Amino acid sequence: MMVEQPAKEMCYDPFDTTLKFVSREDEITGDDYESLRAEMSCGHAATPESVKGWCTELLRQKKFKFTCPAETDDRMCGVEWSYQEVCKMALLTTKEMEEFEVTLVDLFLHLTSEIKKCPGCKSYVKRKDPSSLSVHCTMCSEIKGRPFIFCWQCLSQWKGPRPRADRCDNMNCTNEALELLRNCPETSINGCNNCPSIRACPTCGAVVKHNEIGCGNVTCVTCMNTFCFICLELDECEEQCCVAPRQTWIPTYPLD
Repeated sequence: MMVEQPAKEMCYDPFDTTLKFVSREDEITGDDYESLRAEMSCGHAATPESVKGWCTELLRQKKFKFTCPAETDDRMCGVEWSYQEVCKMALLTTKEMEEFEVTLVDLFLHLTSEIKKCPGCKSYVKRKDPSSLSVHCTMCSEIKGRPFIFCWQCLSQWKGPRPRADRCDNMNCTNEALELLRNCPETSINGCNNCPSIRACPTCGAVVKHNEIGCGNVTCVTCMNTFCFICLELDECEEQCCVAPRQTWIPTYPLD
């Protein structure tokens, strides 16, 4: 019988002259790893596994800034590590770097999707209500002496009744994500034919493309919730299910 072997711990090369080795215990997660300890840029002792483990947890929490968790004088260090430093000190493989980068891009895009530039004054505005496309710019309203409302989707001055979640009455107002969901090609997933190849996560609305390998259960890298790509149920499907129709609306919820 084949027994799966535990993953081998990644250890620093003792002859790596670019690292500053120290004799202190690991100060990132406090775990007892075999590797030599080396100093991060903030001065705290770390091992490859502790850096990777902590940064993976930050991504799971939907945070795209890597900050040191070590405690100094009863306060968390909080110094931000660069992505390059994380890759080096965690000894990330090429595959792991690709996974980190995909998650970072998705998190950043989701965050910036709720911050846009006002077409009037060009200041950055954060949308308060994700379910409404009509946004009030306080700066423009103060300058013009009257309420200035613009469309979050087409970034033009609002036309038509409001609030609305689909579009305003400007001719060029279309939802690119919805168009993608409507027109994406179909594929076969886990024996189910005619399944849209792109879905919106039923929890947070992030656009997800199936890799066409394996089962229909996928985990959204933005909200980390698992759903069935085929039937769109939030619970994992263990048996063959029915293909849900193409989505005609996209759910939203705040990243934080």
